[in-house]
Amino acid sequence: MRTPHVVVVMGVAGTGKTTIGPLLAAGLGVPYAEGDDFHPPANIAKMSAGTPLDDDDRWPWLDAIGAWAHGRAGLGGVVSSSALKRSYRDRLRSAAPDIVFVHLTGDRELIEDRMSYRQGHFMPTTLLDSQFATLQPLQADEAGVAVDVSGTPEEITARALAALDGLEGSAPPAS
Repeated sequence: MRTPHVVVVMGVAGTGKTTIGPLLAAGLGVPYAEGDDFHPPANIAKMSAGTPLDDDDRWPWLDAIGAWAHGRAGLGGVVSSSALKRSYRDRLRSAAPDIVFVHLTGDRELIEDRMSYRQGHFMPTTLLDSQFATLQPLQADEAGVAVDVSGTPEEITARALAALDGLEGSAPPAS
């Protein structure tokens, strides 16, 4: 039996990380952790005010997610995190080297439309442009897959599970 990986569901705001993450965790039979829960109150206040986070805001948040992932090493788990920059993903990998990323991707208009229906979330649609500007897609040497977010949550999750199965047949690239 293979040792389960920790999967980070990543992408810009509104791609469905909070929806797909728990479904993916259920499909893999591992626990789910909501990445937003790792933000300190100051980060949430900043985003709620429409101000993008800077790297100094993100490092403690990423370190907290990385600590959770490290604690799940060998046990598996799914956690959400925008993980928009390569340096952020490198930071997560430094805490938990066997992390695998599922990058939820989609058309900006679709994502903005979905965000407009969210209720009670601190991330306003006005920050979507800054998210796309910051995004650095997964590189060939990063263990992970890109999954399109068109369709139902169940369809997206099925695509993610199939893509992860495809990774199982090959060793993840060295970090």
